[in-house]
Amino acid sequence: MRLAPCPVVYKHEGSTYDEDGIRITGSKQWIDSVLSRLKGLLEYENGSTRLQVVYKQSTDRHTGELMQSYNAYVQVHERGGEAKMMNAVISGAYDRTGAKRNYISEL
Repeated sequence: MRLAPCPVVYKHEGSTYDEDGIRITGSKQWIDSVLSRLKGLLEYENGSTRLQVVYKQSTDRHTGELMQSYNAYVQVHERGGEAKMMNAVISGAYDRTGAKRNYISEL
């Protein structure tokens, strides 16, 4: 089945608990091994969306002290209008430069 996360809207405020996302908890080794298997999400790091990954050591909610476990959260976020426009311009310039290089190499 194809991954199809719904991006968190640009400038969203507050909790994203009810948004599409992945939460991974446990040892650093466990989290790293799971994250390395999520390569399909890399397609969402593009001109209109970005991946947000939060990776930190867990804290005890009662004492605030650091625990031995870690947690990671992965979500897709929508990029803002300015970033989308700039990425489109850069992508267009890159495409034209690549096309020019290909044309010259064919001569």
